[in-house]
Amino acid sequence: MLGQDVVRAARNVNHEPIPLAHDELDIRDREAVERAVIENNPGAVINCAAWTDVDGAESHFDEAIEANGTGAGIVAAAAASLHVPVVHPSSDYVFDGSNQDGYVESDETGPLSAGLLVAGRVGAGIGAELGAMKVTEQVDALEAVAVDSFKFLAVTRILACIIAMPLLTTVMDFAGMLGGYVAEASISGMSAQLYFHRAFSLVEFSDFVPSTLKTAVFGFIIGTVASYLGLTTSRGTEGVGRASTSSVVLASVCIILVNVVLVKLIFFVFPEQA
Repeated sequence: MLGQDVVRAARNVNHEPIPLAHDELDIRDREAVERAVIENNPGAVINCAAWTDVDGAESHFDEAIEANGTGAGIVAAAAASLHVPVVHPSSDYVFDGSNQDGYVESDETGPLSAGLLVAGRVGAGIGAELGAMKVTEQVDALEAVAVDSFKFLAVTRILACIIAMPLLTTVMDFAGMLGGYVAEASISGMSAQLYFHRAFSLVEFSDFVPSTLKTAVFGFIIGTVASYLGLTTSRGTEGVGRASTSSVVLASVCIILVNVVLVKLIFFVFPEQA
């Protein structure tokens, strides 16, 4: 448990912690907390108490708020009355303590989600459109008038995907932050200025660049796979449907596999991102 680990770590560096378990002190009891702080007169207060049943927090919302919100406030107020610093470490059931940076939308969830969404929408559209042009001999007509069908139909779509993916990922990142603000404001009433100040204080510009630029590779995959399957369509309208479905499936699988390689490459080139 987190509290036991904190006590052990304090003793390892020759401190003399005074641990108080839940059955000895309920942080929701204001008088008990104030009395404990006055009697022990600590040099610092470390509050490791937390509601650890994440799944049960929805059905026991009030109890969770009392433990993680009201109780933490009582501890902070009692410590402040004696000018004692207070620390609220993250609970070990959520974080293992190895990551020193906060979670941001530019982490792997944002770029990968954007890639999969575009693969499902745009990949299917490109595959179906080019497949229809192939089975109706429009591609053959272009080649008959000396137009390079690959450059005219495929390259333009691939370049469009490469350019659009980083832009869409950036929009998704900021949309995620905005959604987080709406959720936080509705629960705690936090101001927009405070929320965005804290959000951007945790990240730097370098946190966004590698993960956002790698989506250009996702765009290349989506455009290439969908264009190839569309231009190689056969067997009439049945082939068009197959090309559309195959474009989504194959592009999504390729994005997931390539993402694993790109993540390792980013951590190798930018070790501070690990």
